[in-house]
Amino acid sequence: MQWEQLLSLKRQGDTSKRLRKEQDDTRLGFEVDYDRIIFSSAFRSLQDKTQVIPLSKTDFVHTRLTHSLEVSVVGRSLGRLVGKQILEKRPYLQDIHGFHMNDFGAIVAAAALAHDIGNPPFGHSGEKAIGEYFKTGKGQQYRDSLTDKEWQDLVDFEGNANGFNLLTASRPGIEGGLRISYATLGAFMKYPKESLPKKPTANIADKKYGFFQCDKDFFQDVAQELGLIANKEGEDTGYERHPLAYLVEAADDICYTIIDFEDGINLGLIAEDYALEYLIKLVKNTVQVEKYKSLTTKEDRISYLRALAISSLINDAVAVFLENEELILEGKYPYALTEQGQYTAQIRDILDISRKNVYQSREVVEKEVIGYRIINTLLDTFCTAYNNKFEGKESNYDKLVLKMLPERFVTDKMNLYDRLLHICHFVSTLTDGKAVLLYNTITGAR
Repeated sequence: MQWEQLLSLKRQGDTSKRLRKEQDDTRLGFEVDYDRIIFSSAFRSLQDKTQVIPLSKTDFVHTRLTHSLEVSVVGRSLGRLVGKQILEKRPYLQDIHGFHMNDFGAIVAAAALAHDIGNPPFGHSGEKAIGEYFKTGKGQQYRDSLTDKEWQDLVDFEGNANGFNLLTASRPGIEGGLRISYATLGAFMKYPKESLPKKPTANIADKKYGFFQCDKDFFQDVAQELGLIANKEGEDTGYERHPLAYLVEAADDICYTIIDFEDGINLGLIAEDYALEYLIKLVKNTVQVEKYKSLTTKEDRISYLRALAISSLINDAVAVFLENEELILEGKYPYALTEQGQYTAQIRDILDISRKNVYQSREVVEKEVIGYRIINTLLDTFCTAYNNKFEGKESNYDKLVLKMLPERFVTDKMNLYDRLLHICHFVSTLTDGKAVLLYNTITGAR
């Protein structure tokens, strides 16, 4: 892979080439990506979507919105630090093509901002709930009418693929969705493969999938424009990662490792004494003991350690990336950056205690159970009504149900896969609160 190709400013529908040296630096294309994402309705909905604690009313617990903003900030730092070194190593990128250090930061920041944009309500349990409606619920009735890959898209519903669709799918009058630059889309695609074969290798890029069958053609267009390396044969589609996708993933890993841990302490689910015990190896070279002792509140003490820990992990991820840049460009680096750094063991220890005390806490489990019931009910109600309308057997109840669809979802889909995925898209865009309200309306709970 070549950096000058990987940093493509092309957007869906372009008829002429966009050159970096011709860009207006006051309105740089990569920064336009950031603006378009942050002003989108899909991004705004993240303010009421679960990060860890579903339906939490505690003001210092992170939502998907605050998490995404923080990941973006970390991603920008990672991108700039890496970009600076790459330009020093390959000066032609700046001298001939006009790329700057901040371009790398802008691309990673925009992709990181969007990294959770496709997640349904109720966190990762929301993804599982959508999949299980088709795998073990009433959605099983549709299996024989779908191809294997279409079916896998549904039973293994994936927020990353849904995010790609939200960013790129056309609808009447809006061609190409948000029309994000191909470089940012490449950095966004942590798993550049289709849903089957599932986890064919131990390569981190094969861990999940990154696009639905309905988006396959455009996905391939993006991959080919960027010069990504194909790693599947025959009728299967998959590619090695865009190098900057490693930085987006690292930003996410750093934030949820440290900040979910911080949330757990602030919620009282993890004892404060664990903070220093688990973070000390990350902060020992930068912590000012007197400053730490002078902080009088738990929140301030944890905040101080969190900032130092994130800084250490950023520097470590940058070092791992630069050390392995050639392998990454050759498509021969099958790991996450945080899996190969000097703090890998500490990250695992922190995640283990967060998993035990936070992710599996009674509050989280109880609300995930509620989320499963809500999503199952919404999918069954809307899928049934939508298909009944297409098949000409729509009841008065079905007509009323479909009137609850937002205007942009009132559209006809000719084949079953598109109809089912259309309703999954709708449910995935709901906030936690809106999903509860719709559920209450349908079940008569209010």
